[in-house]
Amino acid sequence: MNDKSDSALVKDCLSGNKKSFEELVERYTKPVFNVALRIINNYDDAAEIVQTTFIKAFENLHSFDTKRKFFSWIYRIATNESLNYLKARKQHDQLSEEHVSYEQTPAEKIDSEETDQQLQDALMQLSPDYRIVLVLCHFQNLSYKEIGSILDLPEKTVKSRLFSARKNLKGILEREDI
Repeated sequence: MNDKSDSALVKDCLSGNKKSFEELVERYTKPVFNVALRIINNYDDAAEIVQTTFIKAFENLHSFDTKRKFFSWIYRIATNESLNYLKARKQHDQLSEEHVSYEQTPAEKIDSEETDQQLQDALMQLSPDYRIVLVLCHFQNLSYKEIGSILDLPEKTVKSRLFSARKNLKGILEREDI
């Protein structure tokens, strides 16, 4: 993989080098997929959201401000696509255990699958606004500033939502004796 910055790749792509966009897709497919999966709780639909996210990013690349971070922009598109999906479909399919993580060994998967499912079930009980900040903070390890940039919220609002989301998640976990 090339060590070019995201901004340089965007500029190259806008100059006609479509291979540069392919590199951005390679860099961000997995994180975008993980965000979508945690928000909507369906493997196949998350994969579709990834495709839609990159299509929209490519079509609107001319509007990307290269002074900003590309990952914030692409996460924002993915988050919006996930929220649009939730609005269009008010159903929540069960998360397929085989798709929770690509990184686990079989022994780790056996040990963690019940806990993972309980946590995912609890996350799905939260409102999308709370779920998104938890996913971006704890599963994607983004800073408050980065989350605010993705969601177009002040940092203070991100902190407030995160506090409320954690409190609600704790209540759900305690109520279900987890």
